Amino acid sequence: MLDSPAVNVPELTALWPVLEQVGFGVVAGFVAGYALKKVGKVVALVLGLFFIGLQLMAWYGFVTIEWGRLQNEVEPLLGAESLDQGWRTLLSVVTYNLPFAAAFVPGFVLGLKRG
Repeated sequence: MLDSPAVNVPELTALWPVLEQVGFGVVAGFVAGYALKKVGKVVALVLGLFFIGLQLMAWYGFVTIEWGRLQNEVEPLLGAESLDQGWRTLLSVVTYNLPFAAAFVPGFVLGLKRG
């Protein structure tokens, strides 16, 4: 008969803090994703109606929209340096507490799909 090596199984009390973080991460991710999708739909609807209202007011001559000036104000926010800095900040926040983050992301995606 072959002797099988003993397997070291950690006690549940040693794993409990990590399991708590993972469980909370999944729940928090799901709730955040669900809420973001619901709020995002409302924000998109409001912004779309606002844009249509502006266009109608411009069409009838009530307002004049300076699209070139608006583009000049927004372009620096969409530059490569600004987007890179935002991406690095997002990555540092998401990976701060890795067990939580590893559970948060799938929960977030599931919440987005269900929302």
